Amino acid sequence: MNYPNALEDLILHFMKYPGIGRKTAERYALHTLGKIDQEDLDDFAKVLASVKSRIGKCSVCGHLTDSDPCSICSDNNRDKETILVVESPKDVFAIEKLGKYRGGYHVLHGAISPVDGVGPDDLNLKSLWTRLANEPIKEVIIATSATQEGETTAMYIHRVIAATDVLVTRIGYGMPVGGNLEYADDKTLAKALEYRRKF
Repeated sequence: MNYPNALEDLILHFMKYPGIGRKTAERYALHTLGKIDQEDLDDFAKVLASVKSRIGKCSVCGHLTDSDPCSICSDNNRDKETILVVESPKDVFAIEKLGKYRGGYHVLHGAISPVDGVGPDDLNLKSLWTRLANEPIKEVIIATSATQEGETTAMYIHRVIAATDVLVTRIGYGMPVGGNLEYADDKTLAKALEYRRKF
């Protein structure tokens, strides 16, 4: 027996999320229909419908925020001389969860990948160059993933900054090669930051 059309549509929408297959999507859809009361469902629908309009990118660092500049960039207690460059907002959340790093961030929103048609101009790099020219930055820590794309991006950033007086470091390889920051455990991520090396 086939699912009713409206339920099938819900299943197909759940399947658009990463890691959600057909069976999990069916469980989510049936749970939504049978276990969540209408008031909670209406609240969920409102949050889902408004999240993209309520969340934007920080004009300074590119991190996700509902205020501009974001809470990290506007925090005067943070080290304004250090910037940690990451590929994605997920990386910022992972590092912030540690509570060990007190500098600023710069979110690239991707990595250089010629195979996928992603070049330097497709990343949030122009604002990084502007920050380096206008802010008292002494160190840029490159924390791109240990993948081919992450390494290519790191090399490109290093090459551009190399002619300046800014120290460029790379996070240490407590991170597994081919791994992503979001999947690292707290201790591995902390050691990777602690044992960063000069580029």
